[in-house]
Amino acid sequence: MSQGMTVVERVAGCCGELVLLRGEGHHEIVANGVFLMDTRGGASERLHVTAAADRMPQPGRMLIGGLGVGFSLAAALAHPGVGEVHVVEREAAVLRWNRGPLASVNGDALRDPRVHAYEADVVPWLVGAPAGSLDAICLDVDNGPEWLVTPGNGWLYADDGLRTATRVLSPGGVLAIWSAAPVPAFVARMREHFTDVAVAEVSAARGEPDVVVVGRSPSR
Repeated sequence: MSQGMTVVERVAGCCGELVLLRGEGHHEIVANGVFLMDTRGGASERLHVTAAADRMPQPGRMLIGGLGVGFSLAAALAHPGVGEVHVVEREAAVLRWNRGPLASVNGDALRDPRVHAYEADVVPWLVGAPAGSLDAICLDVDNGPEWLVTPGNGWLYADDGLRTATRVLSPGGVLAIWSAAPVPAFVARMREHFTDVAVAEVSAARGEPDVVVVGRSPSR
């Protein structure tokens, strides 16, 4: 447990033990004893969705895979080019915390009428999504393509997952991936599936800079 933090709730989640901590005016989420995210910053989480929203056809239909503390969802709702947001989060506790103790830090974003929330795994959700049904896909379900929370998520960053993303996206659509570290091999793979790929880095207090990889206009 981080120094000065107290436990708000401890639950058994899909990926093991999930803990919500609170202290010094902030919250943290920890999975199996490993820090996942907190409410102290959020710059890269916001950039993750705004970079996609800036580039996608507008008004856009956006998927956010991985809710976290709600910073990315709040940023999407504040962007004038976002018309609706589909949030896919497999942890029931994370959805509940965002409607409860975390609502004050994200503007109660889940209650916005433009938001459709699903308690589901993003891998099968994407497989079942209709072709051309989204203008942006923003994935923050791991610590990056090379640092997985769940082994099965590796499919998202492999060729099959990227081909699925290009099928689900509209022409000119955008795929944005959040990572806790640079991922040059993944960036090279993205360039095989998207005609325009950009990489942005955001300084982080904990180690290497956070990275957002954005691919626009799927190669058909």
